[in-house]
Amino acid sequence: MFRKLVAIEPTSLIPSAEKKLHAFAKEVILYPDIPKDDQEIAARIGDADAVLLSYTSRLGKKALEQCPDVKYIGMCCSLYSPESANVDIRYADSRGITVIGIRDYGDEGVVEYVISELVRCLHGFGQEPRDGVPREITGLKAGIVGLGKSGGMIADALSFFGAEVSYFARSEKAEAGAKGYRFLPLDELLEESEAIFCCLNKNTVLLQETQFEKLGNKKMLFNTGLSPAWDEAPFLKWLEGDNLCFCDTVEALGGEHLLNHSKVRCMQVSTGRTRQAFDRLSEKVLKNLSGYTGIKIQ
Repeated sequence: MFRKLVAIEPTSLIPSAEKKLHAFAKEVILYPDIPKDDQEIAARIGDADAVLLSYTSRLGKKALEQCPDVKYIGMCCSLYSPESANVDIRYADSRGITVIGIRDYGDEGVVEYVISELVRCLHGFGQEPRDGVPREITGLKAGIVGLGKSGGMIADALSFFGAEVSYFARSEKAEAGAKGYRFLPLDELLEESEAIFCCLNKNTVLLQETQFEKLGNKKMLFNTGLSPAWDEAPFLKWLEGDNLCFCDTVEALGGEHLLNHSKVRCMQVSTGRTRQAFDRLSEKVLKNLSGYTGIKIQ
């Protein structure tokens, strides 16, 4: 059992899960707002040996080195790699601090968002149909960039509706081939696809000037990652053509200065943050705490 567990900011845990945190620590403190800087983060952690945080703050070396008692950091958000994490995992490792995150809790909502926006665009619901006349997803040449969990789910959804699915990933995936999805080099994928869906880790940029030249005109580009999958200058040049970009959040788009662009469709909301996602998030955070402490809860 921990001596003191501190959530330095709102973590999106459901109320029943917040109550269960008390099974893991003698003292539990849950802050209701986001800390403004490293000094406030360090002050909130204080002498705690366990810390929880969401994706809205960065817990780096400057704050952690002021908190010598920390043994465990629970990320109540996605953790894919040290480079994309909002915790300085390498510094934590050097201190022997365990950092555990979660994955795959909000993908279902993202898939629904992609299908919703694609259907609205193709059929012309609330807008002109993309091709001048209503069109189905059937036969659409769809390219997935990054075939992880969310990319795979988007591919499956598009395939269900009759799209022709191709993908680019770090390596060819046998299970994708078994479903009939074609593995293509990135430039070839961009040339052939009518709609491209970027499903990449945070801070991963694959679309640069050459790639936008290959992508060409009259295309639809979806970004479901937590940051832009492109360099901004060639992206803006590409938008001058008959092209459209879809993002759910401002962070995925690249900033508020792009919101009023006529070729951008941004929902300004994280579509993965649903009631069911919060349930899954809470279950996984508690499971991580149980695994670390050995304390079992119902």
